[in-house]
Amino acid sequence: MTRVRFVSPDGESVQEVDAPDGAALLEVAQNAGQPLEGTCEGQMACSTCHVIVAAEDFDKLPPASEEEEDMLDLAAGASRTSRLACQILLGGALDTLTVRMPPEHRNMQGR
Repeated sequence: MTRVRFVSPDGESVQEVDAPDGAALLEVAQNAGQPLEGTCEGQMACSTCHVIVAAEDFDKLPPASEEEEDMLDLAAGASRTSRLACQILLGGALDTLTVRMPPEHRNMQGR
């Protein structure tokens, strides 16, 4: 089980949820009602599930693939600790993970 903390873009709101090992962060976020679109449904063909990982947790994650880095180049408001939530699998050495929703995002579905 991994304890995930979702922080709003302004830092004012925090939601904590427990997620099962092996779950993708995108699915956990969507189930928790977080504003992550995930247009490509985890196929790494968009950047609508971009999150900013807390600096203290960033190095606990496996490095991003070249394909993920390419998608992050398209993400609005990307930072040094940005990742795609569809590429983060929970569990293993991660007992806690804090991510901030980016201040802006691209709505690929036009909603």
